Formats: sequence, C-alpha cells, structure tokens
Amino acid sequence: MAVVNLVPVGPRACLAEVEDAVAAASLATWARAQGVAAVEIVPAAATVLFDGVDVASLGGSLSSWSPSSDPVPGPLVRVPVTYAGPDLETVAAHWGCSADEVVRAHTSWEFRAVFSGFAPGFSYLSGLPAERSVPRLDSPRARVAPGSVALADTWCGIYPTASPGGWLVLGTTDVVLWDVDRPQPALLAPGTRVRFEAAG
Repeated sequence: MAVVNLVPVGPRACLAEVEDAVAAASLATWARAQGVAAVEIVPAAATVLFDGVDVASLGGSLSSWSPSSDPVPGPLVRVPVTYAGPDLETVAAHWGCSADEVVRAHTSWEFRAVFSGFAPGFSYLSGLPAERSVPRLDSPRARVAPGSVALADTWCGIYPTASPGGWLVLGTTDVVLWDVDRPQPALLAPGTRVRFEAAG
C-alpha cells in the first residue's frame, strides 16, 4: 500500500505516513488536485498532515494514489544567484571538480520544493542527485546571511532570514522568500519548481 499508515491526530486531523519527502510532496500535490476535502494539506519529511478532514473516510479518498502517480507540475520560479559563497570550493572538492563546474551543475538541474520548515519561507528542495550529496558543516555557523543558497545531504535550500546554520553555502540571492503581504507569503510553497541561474 502506498500510504504506509494513517494516524489520527484529533477528531478532524490525520497524518498519512509515507516512504520519504518526495512521496509526501507527491501525495500532497495529488490530494489537492483531486480535491480531497481538507482545510489544510501539509507535507513534511515522511508524512502529510490532513487537517479538517473526515478521518473515517480519508483512507478511501487516498486509495487511488501511489508514489508513481504523475506529479502535477507546480509553478516555476527562477532564482538568480551570485555564486561566491564561503563553501563553494568545499563543494567542488567533494564533487571532484572546479567551482565553475559546480555552478554549471547547480544551474542545470530543476529542483522542487517538497516541504517547508526550519523558518518561515524555508523550503527543502529536492533534485540534487544522490551522488552529489554533501555533508553538513562539522560546526554550524552562528549566522548565515539571508538569501544564502546552500546544500546539505541531497537537499538544497535558501535561508529566508539571517539565522544559525550548518549547510554548505554556494552563494546568495536577492529574492524574497517570505512576504506576509503576498497572497501566498512563501515564494517556494511545496510543489513549486525551482531553477537557479548565475546572476550577472
């Protein structure tokens, strides 16, 4: 069964446990497109929260989903990046290539926001090939600048505000990740496709 388990978390909410973050994003996107009756559908690392649902009937509503279901394409956001981050050479060493080749690779892939967390506007972006996985810093920085584009494991992310962090920083962008005056405050909501471009 595609949905591993359904766990009620109240009279009108339920967690659907799935294999991983990509499956969670797929289920959430599919459920929205299918019109599954819920006030909110929130994907995470290996679960999807269905809030404001009929818990008893949710299993039937999700029965036709599978991880192989064609994803519904999300909007595409292009993010210009100044690739001069403090860890660019470190990533190049991990990948066995030059810094310029890191930039070419990073701008060649399409990423997808699969879930949000850590800070308002921070989205975990999938799309980094498994063989390009990189470790976090041994000791996190006390302050990472807002707009920092960074990698950790097989994730890519952009720090929306200044904060501590242990990801490897490739560069910076001026895009605003979180703005409460927008109809949708998060620029990179789950399902959004992301392409990075070298600025200037």
